[in-house]
Amino acid sequence: MDGSARHVPATASPAPAAPAPAAPVAATTAQDVPAGAPPGGNGLKSRLNWLRAGVLGANDGIISTAGLVVGVAAATTDKDAILIAGVAALTAGAVSMALGEYVSVSSARDTEKALIAEEKRELEADPAGELEQLAGLYRAKGLSAETAHRVAEELSEIDPVRAHLDVEHNLDEEDLTNPWHAALASAIAFVLGAALPLLAVILASEATRIPVTFVAVLVALVLTGSLSAWFGRAHRLRAVLRLLVGGAVAMGATFGIGALLGATVVP
Repeated sequence: MDGSARHVPATASPAPAAPAPAAPVAATTAQDVPAGAPPGGNGLKSRLNWLRAGVLGANDGIISTAGLVVGVAAATTDKDAILIAGVAALTAGAVSMALGEYVSVSSARDTEKALIAEEKRELEADPAGELEQLAGLYRAKGLSAETAHRVAEELSEIDPVRAHLDVEHNLDEEDLTNPWHAALASAIAFVLGAALPLLAVILASEATRIPVTFVAVLVALVLTGSLSAWFGRAHRLRAVLRLLVGGAVAMGATFGIGALLGATVVP
């Protein structure tokens, strides 16, 4: 009896050694990744860049074109004149936005390339010193000296340039900003945004032309303001109110100037 009693734990012993927790860990990790996020973050910076350019372009297209067509509509009831002015504003604005984004993002990309080249030169000239610098950066983040040095060594064995760019400049050599993407997104978004007030002022009747355009623009600004707040993780109400106030002031100012000039020019 004693022998069999001692033998029971031996047969039951394999139960604790179950590697089942590996699956939940993987599931938890997958759940931590936001829906729609690209695997490993590849291309994320570029996508955020053109999304930012698109939101800004749409806002600019709505407000600038709305202000112009409302001002012209206040000065004249000639639909052809309003249409010509609106199309001209749409075209010039889209080109201007695209060019501005291209120049701005190109400058940022040049800076990123310069930082990458500088890191490569420093690593070639003094790899040991750069390793100590990397370890120091990890110590500054709260790691112990031993852990920081081990992390720096392991990352440097894989890709020292990438390790330094990530910690020092928050850069990824394979995910630089793309000026063409930003320019194209900005131009397309500007055209789409500008088309709304232009269509509203042209399609509405002469009596309701200006109020219909006002309402259409304010509704569109609520939508783009909400989108920009979501994109920037900002307070939605404040973001929407800023756009609404800015759009209302722009249209009010151009309406007043247009009405004044129209009353002065037209007998």
